[in-house]
Amino acid sequence: MITISLCMIVKNEEAVLGRVLEQMRGIADEIIVVDTGSADRTREIAAQFTDHVFDYKWHQDFAAARNFACSKASMDYWMWLDADDVIRPDQQKLLLRLKESLNPATDIVMMKYLTGFDQNGHVTFSYYRERLIKNRQGFLWEGRVHEAVTPRGNILYSPVEIEHRKLAAGDSDRNLRIYETMIGEGETLCPRHQFYYGRELYYHQRYEEAVKVFEHFLEEPDGWVENRIDACLQLSRCREQLGQKREAFLALTGSFLYDEPRAEILCEIGRLLMGEHAYKTAAYWYQRALELTPRDTSGAFVLQDCYGYIPYMQLCVCFDHLGDHKKAYEYHLLARELKPESEAVKQNQLYFDKLFQDEEG
Repeated sequence: MITISLCMIVKNEEAVLGRVLEQMRGIADEIIVVDTGSADRTREIAAQFTDHVFDYKWHQDFAAARNFACSKASMDYWMWLDADDVIRPDQQKLLLRLKESLNPATDIVMMKYLTGFDQNGHVTFSYYRERLIKNRQGFLWEGRVHEAVTPRGNILYSPVEIEHRKLAAGDSDRNLRIYETMIGEGETLCPRHQFYYGRELYYHQRYEEAVKVFEHFLEEPDGWVENRIDACLQLSRCREQLGQKREAFLALTGSFLYDEPRAEILCEIGRLLMGEHAYKTAAYWYQRALELTPRDTSGAFVLQDCYGYIPYMQLCVCFDHLGDHKKAYEYHLLARELKPESEAVKQNQLYFDKLFQDEEG
């Protein structure tokens, strides 16, 4: 059986750190916590679970901090978690089974990261991340922000799921601030960080700047295909916010140059068409979205609702506008099967109840 070093970097995480360390206590053979300048009880809480608590002076570089933490690992593999991550009991059992059965020739284990949830707890956003990495094989974190370890060697995609459960909003300007510091220092952003910089600009509603960054990124020959597809999606949203509807549509169709369509893209096309009251054409694209399955292991950001719930809901609306209430109701029932507790589904049910009652009357 392999051994695992849990390596974490933390700062002011007293509200959540004990939660994740308790969940990992019976799984990790070694716990390493690197504190980057806490002013609360974070270090005290960490010390309740491990003697390996280290101080690290923060200088706006996540990769450097994580590499410092991982350099302390002495077990066969190291695993990273954020303080506000959660491993449910069923996933803890899966992780233990993985630990007991993992082939030591495995270099990296990918695990699904669940980072978005609706009001009823359903997963809305997920993607695979490198999570368990073989020690002493030269693996390093790269990137001051949106840091990552480049997977290579023997890679295993595991069914283990890690949930990212924040209790409070963090510093929303932090990542953008780091990128602008990098640019101010004359650093040229690689394609991957151009992509993430564009996303940060979009989140901060700096749409014109984001458009320039995304368009430059899409001209780069080395951009990763999944980042290219997502950049088309983000570029479309920027164009829409700038009132450039035609360009927004063209940005989405531009993603077809890179790979087969993704349901996330097709749902956005449908939404734009619905905004133009082109319900028949919108329905076509939503129906195409339903033919697709998420490519979880591609590393893409997956909006789970685009592969069922959103197309069902929007097809219900489209066919209702087209006067085909029977078909609209059929799609409503499919949406209700997926999310019976959804308020939108409940409102649609009331609408159809009244509609059919009036028709019978």
